[in-house]
Amino acid sequence: MKFAALAFGVLAASPALAEPLLHPMFADHAVLQRDRPIPVYGAAAPGADVTVQMGSAKVTARAAADGHWRASLPAMAAGGPYTLQVHSGGQSEAASDVLIGDVFLCTGQSNMQLSVRRTANAESEIAAATDSAVRELAIDRVPSAVPLAGFTSPVAWKVESPQTAGDFSGSCFYFARELRKHQKVPVGLVTAAWGGTRDRGWVSHPSLRKLGFYNDDLDMLALYSRDPLAASRRWDAAWESWWHANSKDSPWKEDTSSWAVAPKYLRPWGEWPALSLPEGSAEPGVGFVGQMWLSTHVTLTPAQPAQPATLALGRASEEEKSWVNGVGIGGSSLEPDARHVLPRGLLHAGDNTITLNIFCSWKNCGLSGPASTRAILLGDGSKVPLDQPWRYKPIERLIAPQLPWGPMHGIGLQYNGMIAPIGPYGFKGAIWYQGESNLYFAKTYQATLSALMADWRTQFGAGLPFLIVQIPDYGPIPTQPVESLWSEVREAQRKTVEADANAALVVTFDIGDPKNLHPPNKQEIGRRLAIAARHQIYGEAIAPSGPRVVSARREGNAVTVSFKDVTGALAAYNGPPNAFELCDAQSCRWAQALPAGGYVTLPNAGSATRLRYCWGDSPVCTLTDASGLPAGPFELPIQ
Repeated sequence: MKFAALAFGVLAASPALAEPLLHPMFADHAVLQRDRPIPVYGAAAPGADVTVQMGSAKVTARAAADGHWRASLPAMAAGGPYTLQVHSGGQSEAASDVLIGDVFLCTGQSNMQLSVRRTANAESEIAAATDSAVRELAIDRVPSAVPLAGFTSPVAWKVESPQTAGDFSGSCFYFARELRKHQKVPVGLVTAAWGGTRDRGWVSHPSLRKLGFYNDDLDMLALYSRDPLAASRRWDAAWESWWHANSKDSPWKEDTSSWAVAPKYLRPWGEWPALSLPEGSAEPGVGFVGQMWLSTHVTLTPAQPAQPATLALGRASEEEKSWVNGVGIGGSSLEPDARHVLPRGLLHAGDNTITLNIFCSWKNCGLSGPASTRAILLGDGSKVPLDQPWRYKPIERLIAPQLPWGPMHGIGLQYNGMIAPIGPYGFKGAIWYQGESNLYFAKTYQATLSALMADWRTQFGAGLPFLIVQIPDYGPIPTQPVESLWSEVREAQRKTVEADANAALVVTFDIGDPKNLHPPNKQEIGRRLAIAARHQIYGEAIAPSGPRVVSARREGNAVTVSFKDVTGALAAYNGPPNAFELCDAQSCRWAQALPAGGYVTLPNAGSATRLRYCWGDSPVCTLTDASGLPAGPFELPIQ
């Protein structure tokens, strides 16, 4: 837990001590939101008067008792460049080359974080990046236990050019490029993305508390800020209680000699012959996904247990939970050097058992550091290597809890460290491209994403529109009706948008890559985002995406599926539409589908009670309309 403890120690300090007169969002080359009052803010001496001027507009404000001040410039039309000037007492700051245009918040996990230089045709795209009216400000990946008032590392607005564009978020870069073809105004992109993060990391603690199902984690996180050791012990108890609710055994206390023997030097378990996936079935390094029990032994002399001791595990990925001699000693999350201080008296002379549970959802899983990093470290500076054979036991049916204070999977940490520090900046809309890390938590996804949207509207404005990018296809192409974690998350994303009048969905299942979690065709993501924005944000009379399902109704022995936002009439590529499934409580079957106008008829529905379309990790689905955009996946009850 060394990383987490260090990060929380730094971030719990008062960031306001270093706050500038003008908040860092207002820096050279900034883009400010047009056609509405412009919030400007920063920090000054408590009670001091502050003057803000840009162009012919001039306003004043007074710093509060904590030093924070906020002013509001009048709404301005698109244009510039301007110089934004702020004065207070003997202090003055200015931001030059400021443009007025439309500003978008680009957020999510790795597919949003993926840079232009990693997208398709990157070399040519970067060479052609010469639109100086597009600018990006990227926010560093910072987890925090408490909401920060300012950034902990410098931020800067970058003007698009061949020298800078390679580092822009690919999805948002191509979105801005497409949008500029229709909206001839400057475009600002504020990118706050962190690969592998869950939705719960991007929501404030008060909003998470209202949901109810994160309260235990919130309580543990609050305890961790005050007493990391006590929080670790509470985590031990919570983890073991969760395990016993799902399983009758206690592997950390049991004889593990019957488990399989792991390769001598461990390495990521995706490279183990017994656990690797068939060649060509996934990306390199991706093997068994789920929980892994690992166990080994270490022999100590009578003198060694009397010393202070630390269990060193080296690189542990993703979520690690450990026991020594059957006693929990805490856990870690994505640690480059996982270490646990052992209570005195836990070790004894002779044989000692070390047992771990590691949950990993993607690749490079397990204890992948050099063998020399795994040892018992003793107070006299010596170490006892963990060089006895490791044994392992994979568990597929359960998904382990994740550390509330883990930097990537924790609770509210990205909101506190990356969203809260932005302040009340003016945005035209927000783009959310996340969900892969919520595969095992689809049941809470809609509620959490809805809370996130409400949360951010409180900070950035009640009318903030959201563009939600569905997670792409990845994994097996279904040859028969199957259950799919990917589809469950996509359905939660669809339902979130359908329940929110100020949100639009971008369907992407057809432009991914079943063997690449990070498909490089971000140009098409950007194009579809721009289409959604033109409808949802700019009010153009175009559909935000392809056909959107409305209902499924029984008519005799047939089911009629109605759609909205249909351009022209429903159609299908290469014959009748495929991928419709009629389901009852136990199973699903492929169904014949006949499109006509804005409807699809499914004859011979029998006793089906629900309908699915385009279900599966990497489905191949052909329903579309005259727009050429695909109808997205869905599941509906038959009415």
